[in-house]
Amino acid sequence: MATEASTSAAAGAVGGSWVEGMSADNIKGLVLALSSSFFIGSSFIVKKKGLKKAGASGVRAGVGGYSYLFEPLWWAGMITMIVGEVANFAAYAFAPAILVTPLGALSIIISAVLADIMLKEKLHIFGILGCVLCVVGSTTIVLHAPQEREIESVAEVWDLATEPAFLFYAAIVLAATFVLIFRFIPQYGQTHIMVYIGVCSLVGSLSVMSVKALGIALKLTFSGMNQLIYPQTWMFTIVVVACILTQMNYLNKALDTFNTAVVSPIYYTMFTSLTILASVIMFKDWDRQNPTQIVTEMCGFVTILSGTFLLHKTKDMVDGLLPTLPIRIPKHDEDGYAAEGIPLRSAAEGLPLRSPRAAE
Repeated sequence: MATEASTSAAAGAVGGSWVEGMSADNIKGLVLALSSSFFIGSSFIVKKKGLKKAGASGVRAGVGGYSYLFEPLWWAGMITMIVGEVANFAAYAFAPAILVTPLGALSIIISAVLADIMLKEKLHIFGILGCVLCVVGSTTIVLHAPQEREIESVAEVWDLATEPAFLFYAAIVLAATFVLIFRFIPQYGQTHIMVYIGVCSLVGSLSVMSVKALGIALKLTFSGMNQLIYPQTWMFTIVVVACILTQMNYLNKALDTFNTAVVSPIYYTMFTSLTILASVIMFKDWDRQNPTQIVTEMCGFVTILSGTFLLHKTKDMVDGLLPTLPIRIPKHDEDGYAAEGIPLRSAAEGLPLRSPRAAE
């Protein structure tokens, strides 16, 4: 009896330690991030069914038609996607970017599973393995993510953003972005995939930091501490708009020029890596963790990357055969639809806050 009691007590302590180890804000951010992935992932399946239904009675979107705008099912998918983006935006207000951003990969699992069930697009055995890797990696990050920093005003976020370390990072990002836009894109934009993706990823890391700052300002405002009176709130808003417009522009160029199955995993890797780096510099996430936690988080991130690449690499495999996948995309396939891959996060039809999404 004594042994059973001690065993139960130990189990309770282990089970309770996980709950106690996560703050209330982290739990809220986690729930919002997971719900965002669910809504975003399912929205593409709903929109694709709407596109097919609209294409059966009108001009398909793949050949320039807009009959899908009159299809309620497509709009249901768009509304679902918007709900997911709002949840994603809110998640950054409650949890560190190192927790929220990598969870964007879970939307690919939702898309892959629902496509298998609803669209009869069969998932290869290696695709299932990729899903498992994404889940394992995400779980690892969730269990070892740092606590959200206690912030009481948007001015405090501004102080963090204007510290020398982050200003140096921002200056490097802006300098690299301008060099890519004005020096490399005119010459190599149509032939080197890393040029467009580099711009999107660099600017994306700044957009997430600004989105988080704006989310914190709105959270504090709704709790009774009005942050809209501070000019810093509006400065962050301007940065958010400028960064997102830049991301959308160059991500669309990348998706229009190169195959989505190649763009998505590369962009996810660069975008998430730079976002984590920016968050570590600005919000000092790793200052509140020991080396073991940091290494474990990185292992979880690498596991997610492995699952993401595996899913994209095997998404077209049938009976163990992998068709040749060109980096440059054909504009449309034989059915009139643009070549598509299972999405990770936003492109033209949403806020590109986490990972790329091909426009349906």
